[in-house]
Amino acid sequence: MTITVTAATSTWTTAADLPAAATWSGQHDGALTLADGTVLVLGGADATNAAVNRTAIFDPVAGTWHPAAPMGSPRQGYTATLLTDGRVLVTGGVSGSAPGTPPVATAELYDPAKQQWTATGMLSDPRAGHSAALLPDGTVLVAGGTAVRDGQTTMALRTAERYHPDTGQWSPAAAMTDARTGHTAIALDGGAVLVCGGTVPVGTDDDAALAFCELYDQAADRWAPTGSLHRGRRHHQATRVSGGTVLITGGTAPGAPGGGPFDPFAQRTAELYDLASGTWQAVADMPSGRGLHRAVPLAAGQVLVVGGAASDRDEAGYRSAVRYDVTAATWTPVAGLTTGRWGFAAAVLADGRVLVTGGIARSGLAAADPSGVELTTQTEIFAPGTAS
Repeated sequence: MTITVTAATSTWTTAADLPAAATWSGQHDGALTLADGTVLVLGGADATNAAVNRTAIFDPVAGTWHPAAPMGSPRQGYTATLLTDGRVLVTGGVSGSAPGTPPVATAELYDPAKQQWTATGMLSDPRAGHSAALLPDGTVLVAGGTAVRDGQTTMALRTAERYHPDTGQWSPAAAMTDARTGHTAIALDGGAVLVCGGTVPVGTDDDAALAFCELYDQAADRWAPTGSLHRGRRHHQATRVSGGTVLITGGTAPGAPGGGPFDPFAQRTAELYDLASGTWQAVADMPSGRGLHRAVPLAAGQVLVVGGAASDRDEAGYRSAVRYDVTAATWTPVAGLTTGRWGFAAAVLADGRVLVTGGIARSGLAAADPSGVELTTQTEIFAPGTAS
């Protein structure tokens, strides 16, 4: 599919509404651009926090949505990975809504050619809030996440496993050096996977954010600590800028002080990782702090950071968006969303535009009904145009 965009300046335009409202709280969920250029949006949670199995396909040429085959079971906090053969692997997550609901070990595959879902090999460990990364050999590395033991104890996992698309089975992988959930994982050159941040559940609403990072070596099946973030981060975003460079942005307040000073608001800070040296460099702060946002790569070493909020309680989603230029090491405000939101889905289209859909617009005291959340079905598309 070939699409040409000739916008001279950065703009947002509205497209058809998502067929049904949903929100996504994970780091590796929400939306994927398929091989034919369409976008698959799947699962997530509804306004009551109940997991859903709905899916939809967006056609960027027509600018329209159509419902697609539902997943085999409802899922939120899952991972979705585009395989090298064009299929989509979905793993784990939670199928219910009540706090402490145990995650599932099931996995399933979506075949765009057949437009159907099929069950595949089950994870060794039920998990939610875990990470998934596609490795150079076509296998998928799944690591960490949240587990529930004895029906009541919530804990983070160190375990990892690899999915083999040719057999539909899983094999054990070396365990991470640190247990974590809600972390980011980015595949880099040479079969390396960088895992950063997240939390370890401690039985409160404000689990401490982690600054520890580690690298997975596919050839050796080994994890090793690498440089730590300057600040612990949760609800942050990690964006691959190049095969050896990753930009980390924002995150909600880190809870307990941990490795940095306590911040009562969402974080403005950003950091750049260099694979060759294994170190992080603090870069210019974003114009304002945000967590629960999305960050996606644009062309020429640039990253778009959009939406988010300071907290998931009594909050209205941010409309603002900013662009980071890695070469110039500067942030530039760009046109903002029509509808502010967090916990939404985002995907880069084949022509370099960015699709944003769904998510939470308001919660608690900021919403019409303080007992719940207001979701949005609005879809917006960002045309990068020319950098300022």
